[in-house]
Amino acid sequence: MAKAKGKLTDYERKRSFEKTPEPKGKKAAKGTPKAKGRPKKKASGDDGVAAAGRFVVQEHHARRLHWDLRLEHQGVAVSWALPKGVPQHPDENRLAVHTEDHPREYLTWEGEIPKGEYGAGTMSVWDTGTYEAEKFRDDEVILTFDGERVEGRYALFQTDGDNWMIHRMDPPADPGRATMPTGGIKPMMATLSKLPRDDENWAYELKWDGVRAIAYCDAGHIRLESRNQRDITSQYPEVRPIAAELGARQAVLDGEVVAFDEEGRPDFQALQGRMHLASDAAVRRRTKDTPVTYVLFDLLFLDGRDVCDVPYEKRRSELEALGLEGPAWQTPASHRGDGRALLELTKQRDLEGVVAKRLDSRYLPGRRSGAWRKVKNVSTQDLVVGGWLPGEGRRSGSIGALLVGYYDDEGEELRYAGRVGTGFTEQTLRQLASLLKRLRADDSPFTGRQPPKDAQFVEPRLVAEVEFREWTQSRTLRAPSFKGLRDDRDPTGVRFDPGDDSADAGPQESRA
Repeated sequence: MAKAKGKLTDYERKRSFEKTPEPKGKKAAKGTPKAKGRPKKKASGDDGVAAAGRFVVQEHHARRLHWDLRLEHQGVAVSWALPKGVPQHPDENRLAVHTEDHPREYLTWEGEIPKGEYGAGTMSVWDTGTYEAEKFRDDEVILTFDGERVEGRYALFQTDGDNWMIHRMDPPADPGRATMPTGGIKPMMATLSKLPRDDENWAYELKWDGVRAIAYCDAGHIRLESRNQRDITSQYPEVRPIAAELGARQAVLDGEVVAFDEEGRPDFQALQGRMHLASDAAVRRRTKDTPVTYVLFDLLFLDGRDVCDVPYEKRRSELEALGLEGPAWQTPASHRGDGRALLELTKQRDLEGVVAKRLDSRYLPGRRSGAWRKVKNVSTQDLVVGGWLPGEGRRSGSIGALLVGYYDDEGEELRYAGRVGTGFTEQTLRQLASLLKRLRADDSPFTGRQPPKDAQFVEPRLVAEVEFREWTQSRTLRAPSFKGLRDDRDPTGVRFDPGDDSADAGPQESRA
């Protein structure tokens, strides 16, 4: 930290004051004024003696959203950039990058730094108040904040050069505050069913045909995970700014990444072009011709609270209160009751169906519960690819049909469920041929009933989503059509799903 005359030299050197409205500052005065409402403290040099003064935390929407902490000290505002904000819990140590001293006038400044200038972006006051420091050294500051949002005892300590850490030393202001999970939550799943009879106890949402994803948003940062806990953040960069919209808030969201066609309907085949890209450059190219939208429908954690045990109706209300509507994310309406009318509307618009959710149901991570029911206009199922049949006619030399199956209840034996020979595009066939070539196997992966003799077998690692009319008594698909590959499913977790008409019998257990 600067000690001598000219503390603002670095600050002035980085700025063109004829272009930026930031305060130039006055010549640094000696000492620090007494903080309002505080006992007078000796304003030290950097010898560790206690100090007091004002502080500000500014939200800075620059190239990357971050927060700037400034402490009034020895006539200047000693400053740190906080990429993930101020920690509210002792378990959340966060990076603090020591930056140049700013003039004291910056403690109240808000405004727009022009493009092309240092720190270009919007600066606004996020919190302000006073502090008392029991230690203020070149490599460590221990202080107590008294602000509207930030209160409590904190330590700032140097780790490497300009890199410091900020750590909360006392318990959180809310004794029940929990640390936010950073990954690993498996989404709750719905059972296949008919519409429930006790319609007034349910809310209905559209069933989206996309990729399920849990979003972990923390102080402008996001991690997007598929339902098999794979990090897919880099695949869908247009979704990332949702974290900046939440600002300093912490939230874990449940939703689905969807590609829409020209008529506004989910298009899973179009989404295929975004699911299997290997490079950032390829992703950037496809964001232009196949943009995606993150469709939100549940809230699992918010600002230190795990809300999974909160009834669905209240979780949904809190989600909607966040106002998350943006260029690549939306929170569609949830309709209480009148499920039959919504289902009929989905039929008219050629949509997949609806999901019914009990108003009093908890969120059960990783479980398939009767408290959530999917009601489909068409039948679809994920199935494991165990081989293929050579094509004939115009498909000669290519794939004629995929051979698919499902695992038994123990996840050990793959049962043959039939062949899927329609629904492919030329691009899809080329992609499948490349993938299947690498997985070629000599022996059949199927147990029991076998496919035709000219079958070519592969290791059962790929999962395909298949649309079909119905299951036959022998558990064979009738009139199946390929919709796309899924890279968010574990093949051994694919089971036979005939639907569950018994779920239509009446109310399920409350808060199932």
